[in-house]
Amino acid sequence: MSKIKIENALKKYGDHTVIFSLDLDIKDGELFTLLGPSGCGKTTLLRMIAGFNSIEGGDFYFNDQRINDMEPSMRNIGMVFQNYAIFPHMSVRQNVEFGLKQRKLNRDEITERADRFLKLMQIEEYADRMPENLSGGQQQRIALARALVIEPDVLLMDEPLSNLDAKLRLEMREVIRSIQKNVGITTVYVTHDQEEAMAISDTIAVMDHGVLQQIASPKEIYHRPSNVFVATFIGRVNIMEGSYDHDKRILKLQGGFEMTYEGDFDSQNVLIAIRPEEFEISQKAEGLHGVVEDAVFLGLNTHYHLRLDNGERIEVIKVSSMNENYMLGEDVYLKILSEKINLFNEDGSVNLLIRS
Repeated sequence: MSKIKIENALKKYGDHTVIFSLDLDIKDGELFTLLGPSGCGKTTLLRMIAGFNSIEGGDFYFNDQRINDMEPSMRNIGMVFQNYAIFPHMSVRQNVEFGLKQRKLNRDEITERADRFLKLMQIEEYADRMPENLSGGQQQRIALARALVIEPDVLLMDEPLSNLDAKLRLEMREVIRSIQKNVGITTVYVTHDQEEAMAISDTIAVMDHGVLQQIASPKEIYHRPSNVFVATFIGRVNIMEGSYDHDKRILKLQGGFEMTYEGDFDSQNVLIAIRPEEFEISQKAEGLHGVVEDAVFLGLNTHYHLRLDNGERIEVIKVSSMNENYMLGEDVYLKILSEKINLFNEDGSVNLLIRS
């Protein structure tokens, strides 16, 4: 197993910089996810770790060994690609055994290891079938078994579930999380799917335009995003303009609504981030007033879209109830759960609640 350390990583294509002086520490045995929109540099960084992309600056380490100039084949990595990249002319077993044969292990050890990972991936009954006769989820299990059977120090996964349908994605992310913990291998996982990242990761690094925006646990990133980009990229959120008066301990929203707030920062204009579940909604005439414009029932929860008095449109999520529903055009009032909201400076670059 390996911990991964990256110092001042730089990636350029001609005059275009893709990765800007990036530092990263990934713990031994951790499932670490690079998350961000398309084009943010996450796959480029993964390929730099793998050795598939050149490195224009900085240092990459597996444990204490610098790997910048090491050939990909010498890095002892397992790789799982978006398109599976399994060999269509080989059976399931032959695919899983491929890396072991390349390492010229003896036949008994090849068979023993292949059997172990076929069973671990629950594909042993398909060992003699050709990949084309299997589902996408089963093919991805083959790719995962082939990557792990060589006992790599690091497992790299590039959007491994993006080609699967919604039900299979849910199934496979549970498989990946379970297998990774079972094997205990350091894993770097790339995805643009926020829910997927939240479900499987020990740690998430949110990227945008080649810059790391925040590195933290899924829970911390959700509840205390470092800036407005992270807040809006992870989950649903309402962003509202306002101001904070430190002396009066008053948080004022546009439209004149005020609430008491104990903030340990100076008076200033702020951006207020409130997740839809961080409101309490009722017909009692107390709090922030709004009118119901839409209601979407999604089983466990109902999503209400409200128009506030200042014209802003916000989303509120409430646990569905047979006895409590709000109709279109109905007046409602919102209590804001102040302990859960996030406040950012005026340009949204800093969360005022996170102490440096």
